Amino acid sequence: MRVFISSVRKGLEEERDSLPGLITALGHTPVRFEDFSAQATPSREACLAALESADVCILLLGPNYGHVFPETGQSATHDEWVHAQRLGKPRLVYRKNGVTFEPDQHKFTRIVEAYATGVFRDSFSSSVELQTKVVQGLRELESKPSPLEFRRLAQKSPLIWIANDDRKNSFGSGQDSLLELHVLPVDHPGYSAREMDRFIDSLVSRVRETGYIESGQALKLLKSQDHAAVSIESDRHRAWDKPQSGEIREVRLYKTGQISTRATLHRDQMGSILDAEVLPKQFAEMLRLTGALGIIQQGHVVVAAGVPADGLISVDTFDPNRSRSRAQPLGFGRSVGVYRTEPDESVSLAALENGAYEVGSDLSRALFNRLST
Repeated sequence: MRVFISSVRKGLEEERDSLPGLITALGHTPVRFEDFSAQATPSREACLAALESADVCILLLGPNYGHVFPETGQSATHDEWVHAQRLGKPRLVYRKNGVTFEPDQHKFTRIVEAYATGVFRDSFSSSVELQTKVVQGLRELESKPSPLEFRRLAQKSPLIWIANDDRKNSFGSGQDSLLELHVLPVDHPGYSAREMDRFIDSLVSRVRETGYIESGQALKLLKSQDHAAVSIESDRHRAWDKPQSGEIREVRLYKTGQISTRATLHRDQMGSILDAEVLPKQFAEMLRLTGALGIIQQGHVVVAAGVPADGLISVDTFDPNRSRSRAQPLGFGRSVGVYRTEPDESVSLAALENGAYEVGSDLSRALFNRLST
């Protein structure tokens, strides 16, 4: 495994330096910023790319929060934590005992330990004790089976499909083809008016606090009789002739308990692209955002996804550096309005956390199978 070590160095020098040799001795590869060679890319980009290449992230919490960067409004370690959460990386967290935490570090620690969206953490008083606990944590990770549990559905789930329910985009993004993903708790009784009002009051802040939305993106709350939605304004400059990666644009909560997310697909000047390599990652991100909302906290869920056939969507490979010169839209010569998966199983809540990529891959395969029929 590639093991990323995340922490502020100040106040944790001895502990950070004690881990690379230990991790190597266990047969794994340590990854930390001290060992990076000179690169042409910005430091933040290099660190996050290294984290993406890792299999697990070890976070050490010491007394110092670290320098706050104006670009992100948070420290590098906080940035790495959000990115690891967003990627669904397993995270092992260890807090140093006997030191006084800075106020910002206290706030960050509360985020890390949050009941609904954080993780259980351990503590240590010395580098030797930390080494012992890291060995235990890595060995437990190695021996863990798949976190997902599947159950056959006895009957079809009453999923609400946005493409059928709402033909117009609620935020006026007429040029974008929207991928939709739905998560419905099994045997959920639905929310009372009081419960729904409580969720509506907190929905914008819940979306913001997931860490999947950039700090500068504007959020707008929309309400109807059966659902509330948070539309997410893009913070990117739109250049029609430049390739654009997909981004989450809406989160909906229905009275039935269903949570739906919509996202733009990767696109270039020829239209939106369904890329078999990219799609599982995009589904996984949408699943993890759903889990990070902290609304669904127990039981099994049904997961489904769909994409409209009436837009300029084609199956192709996305190249972030070059636009295509031709494309064959999916809807050409067909009368199908929406391509969608038809779930026949429910899955445990690990689908919204560390099992998100596996479920995202299953959804992607199912959707591409629908495209070929």
